[in-house]
Amino acid sequence: MNDTPGWASPGSTSSEGQEPGASGPAEPADRPGPAQPADQPGQEPQGPGTKWSKEQPPPAQWSAPTGPAAPGQTPPPPPHAPGWGTPPPGGPGGHPGGYGGPGGHGAWGSGWGGPPPAAKPGVIPLRPLGVGEILDGAVSTMRTYWRTVLGISLTVAVLTEIIVVLLQGLALDNTSTDALSDPDATVGELGRAMRDTMLNTGVVFLVSLVGTVLATALLTTVTSRAVLGRPVAIGEAWRDARPQVPRLFGLILLLLLVTLGVVAAGALPGILVIIAGGDEAGAALTILGMLGAGVVALWLMIRFSLASPALMLEKQGIKKALGRSAKLVRGSWWRVFGIQLLATLIANVVASIVIIPFTFLAAALSGDGVSGFLNSGGDVGWTFLVVSGIGAVIGSMITFPINAGVTVLLYIDQRIRREALDLELGRAAGVRGYGSDATPGS
Repeated sequence: MNDTPGWASPGSTSSEGQEPGASGPAEPADRPGPAQPADQPGQEPQGPGTKWSKEQPPPAQWSAPTGPAAPGQTPPPPPHAPGWGTPPPGGPGGHPGGYGGPGGHGAWGSGWGGPPPAAKPGVIPLRPLGVGEILDGAVSTMRTYWRTVLGISLTVAVLTEIIVVLLQGLALDNTSTDALSDPDATVGELGRAMRDTMLNTGVVFLVSLVGTVLATALLTTVTSRAVLGRPVAIGEAWRDARPQVPRLFGLILLLLLVTLGVVAAGALPGILVIIAGGDEAGAALTILGMLGAGVVALWLMIRFSLASPALMLEKQGIKKALGRSAKLVRGSWWRVFGIQLLATLIANVVASIVIIPFTFLAAALSGDGVSGFLNSGGDVGWTFLVVSGIGAVIGSMITFPINAGVTVLLYIDQRIRREALDLELGRAAGVRGYGSDATPGS
């Protein structure tokens, strides 16, 4: 036990004229001193020490008697109680600021209390996180740095939605999809309608993907600074993320191509059977193949779901970012999948609460009203596009920060669990106790 102010470790001091570690006086109190001569040579010494044997134990090994102390002899210290080591009330030396007292460290008086709580310089504590802490960290980032987070989300969402509305109103609105609901439509008409529908959906998806990538890149920087408790402006976030944005686009496109390739490979056997003339067997095989391919694609997407923050924060290339994500997710696939699924559901439910009323409002203000919109899809005119676009912007302002924040915090959590990243974060945040001599788990 280390000495502390107001405390002295038992056995830390020795009696005068005694070897360290001895528990009693070096010589008996009634032993004749050097100045006391013997009566005669060859005879037993007389006086107070006449009853002592000639054979005595070596010095510094004699044990103090357990009975009452002899007159003039210092009594032995009392035995320690079973609770030895508990400091006096108020801390060492009785000072209020000591351990266990007000302002103390809280390690005394409670069975040593375990390790101190983890430091929390920003939106999360620097230790392995629970599901609730990851979700709370994403929401806390929105709440604490709302100007930057909402500024980025609003800017990206508005730009994205303006492009989508213009494309749908000027170019994509001319496509004909009426044949899909016409039972008398020919095969050629159905083919053209499906092509137009896929074109419409694909263009909108690509534009939305560009906005999502930009928002993710910028919000990744904001969330990483929020972990350290450091705010970041929109311009600073853009300067930090800009070098990696092209690689992030390449990463997202590569993942999309991998997903489409897996699904196409699963559906190909059934399509070949249909071409050969087995319609029923081919349809069943196609469905089964696509279901199996969907499972494989989902597994790959979760396995590589942490590649985006790895690419942005570690300044990695696409290939190394994919490898980093696979390494971090290995052994934790179900946990990563569950957290991301939960975050996606929460974000989409909250966004739907905003988007659905705007959709009905847009239908009521345009065309045949809500009833006409429900029966035939409504009049998708400029009024409908603008009003529903406003709802989509508000919904994106909610989904962008939550999805990006959860992904970044999940990446940080996995690195804390596997690589002790909390030490690096503590040093970067300037937290005491996270210096170069700190060890994982300290």
